Amino acid sequence: MGTGMDAQGQSIDFDRVVSRGGTYSLKWNVADGELPMWVADMDFPTAPPVREAIERRAAHGVFGYTDVPDSWYQAYADWWARRHRFGMEKEWLVFCTGVVPAVSSVIRKLTTPAEKVLLQTPVYNILFHSILNNGRQVLENRLAYREGQYRIDFADLERKLADPQTTLMLLCNPHNPTGNLWDQETLARIGELCSRFDVTVLSDEIHCDLTEPGSSYVPFASASALCRENSVTCIAPTKAFNLAGLQTAAVMIPNPVLRHKVRRALNTDEVAEPNAFAVDAAVAAFTKGAAWLDALRAYISGNKKRAAAFIEEELPQIRVVPSQATYLLWLDISGISEHAGEAADYLRARTGLYLSAGEQFGGNGGGFLRMNMACPRALAEDGLQRLKKGMTAYAEALQSGTKK
Repeated sequence: MGTGMDAQGQSIDFDRVVSRGGTYSLKWNVADGELPMWVADMDFPTAPPVREAIERRAAHGVFGYTDVPDSWYQAYADWWARRHRFGMEKEWLVFCTGVVPAVSSVIRKLTTPAEKVLLQTPVYNILFHSILNNGRQVLENRLAYREGQYRIDFADLERKLADPQTTLMLLCNPHNPTGNLWDQETLARIGELCSRFDVTVLSDEIHCDLTEPGSSYVPFASASALCRENSVTCIAPTKAFNLAGLQTAAVMIPNPVLRHKVRRALNTDEVAEPNAFAVDAAVAAFTKGAAWLDALRAYISGNKKRAAAFIEEELPQIRVVPSQATYLLWLDISGISEHAGEAADYLRARTGLYLSAGEQFGGNGGGFLRMNMACPRALAEDGLQRLKKGMTAYAEALQSGTKK
């Protein structure tokens, strides 16, 4: 059962299904009977201490302009020191309304139109938008996929970083959608190459707190002195504590010259001021949410293990890519089809199961589907049954030529 107690003695029940109807949920804006397991948004209420902090702030009733207090900086610094063994200074941190706004602002500030921004694909699809919408070029360093696992193709990475038009590398650490945790040696090697070719690293670390129990992530800036001085890191409590709608994040920049540029970019783009709840929610999450988060990680790990076992038994044509982080499953359906968009459309039309098609993530994503397992077990089981029904019918339709 998905129940327990947090550090404050409050009950945690991850099995409880909470209706999200009537809340303008992007994820659940679907037809009756459909089951959305696509966007990276959890179906669990946030940690009780976070809810209490929001309720206290709401009870005050006045929601004017909000400053960023010392407690916000301290909450981030203490969390990263405790959880991730990385010391950061107050001056390194800048508030931002979200990781994606930060990414777009940094791209505009640190690159010029038509320059190349390198991505390691398949990767979070919105990063492509941040590059292309700002008039820059996407340069793919495709991850090598062998025997069901992804690795960095360093020979290709070095060639592409050496291109004088490449001025920024957008790193995903931990990696979405593959769930890879990059180790210190790998990150340091990336940092050395980027420093050698004068390419700044912009590291998206929003999934860092959603590691498998017993696993931990390495902040890019901690991997070496070169990594620290040549990087901009985006961090937030929003994925781990399900707070995306509160628009609260931070950008961490140890290098003072880079920090000045990024601070100016965020302020110019008007994404450096918190709403009335953003600070209180983040502080509560990082100061009082550890026990809840550990229980959540264990529950999600159980969902992922159950899914892997189910798919191995019931859908042997599909391979679950092993992951050490995120609550997302990256499903290799290439044994059935290399057209994930078509498969996803068929699944949704036939069973109501709404998954993310892999093409949008670039790289070899055409043979993959992404499935969000951050939900009560009853919904996870429902999703797996729909996956079995839909993919079995899809495979049979392809073989018989009767796909509709």
